[in-house]
Amino acid sequence: MSGGWFLRNGGKRCLHGLVGRYSIPNFCVSIEAPFLTKQQSRAYSPTPLLLFRKLKGSGISTSFYSSSLCSSSSSRSSSSSSSSTTSSFVGWYLGMIGSHPVLTKSITSALIYTAADLSSQMISETSSESFDSIRTLRMAGYGMFVLGPSLHFWFNFMSRVFPKRDMVTTLKKIVMGQTVYGPTMTVIFFSLNASLQGENGAEIVARLKRDLLPTLKNGLMYWPMCDFVTFKFIPVHLQPLISNSFSYLWTIYMTYMASLKKANAE
Repeated sequence: MSGGWFLRNGGKRCLHGLVGRYSIPNFCVSIEAPFLTKQQSRAYSPTPLLLFRKLKGSGISTSFYSSSLCSSSSSRSSSSSSSSTTSSFVGWYLGMIGSHPVLTKSITSALIYTAADLSSQMISETSSESFDSIRTLRMAGYGMFVLGPSLHFWFNFMSRVFPKRDMVTTLKKIVMGQTVYGPTMTVIFFSLNASLQGENGAEIVARLKRDLLPTLKNGLMYWPMCDFVTFKFIPVHLQPLISNSFSYLWTIYMTYMASLKKANAE
């Protein structure tokens, strides 16, 4: 009787001593206690430090594990730095639009027109011909002093006249753009570019008769979808930026048309 009492109470004290001496997770990992279920053992995941010590103690090389940790940490740091750089640039650009809207949009338009004209020259000209820097300056000046400011005031005007973004209002804005703003800016573009090349009034009129209608027809196949995305989903202060982005491909075509030879004035 006394022997059974000793075994029962002594076993309990021994068990309590073991539990108090070792933490439950380390005790489970070190001796793999048989009274823990398989599901409980799987739920515990050792820390990287414990795993590193176990690998080192078992004689397995830890160089691969260390290099994996270093590479993962470096990749996380590089991705975080690139994302922070991008977010800081976007924040800076949005701040410039808020503080200097016309100037920022004008410079953006000038840069896009410069890139578009360089692309147009690379596509249309042969390798023996050199770049026409004067032509590129004309395009940059048009984007800076004409298109950029006009886009700012046009989109603000559209948002005041048609403040909603429903389907009917968006279609109204598209129609206004294709019947008023688009033709007006195309006439200004061809006329200004021709006058800077030294063409007189009769030659400018002849150029418009030759190039204006085909250009407007081609614009109807490109700009309505671009305008739909711009008016429907983009905030007003960013609409000139998105429109300029869409105009990159269109400007390649426009600079090509503007570089054609003079039309015969009758």
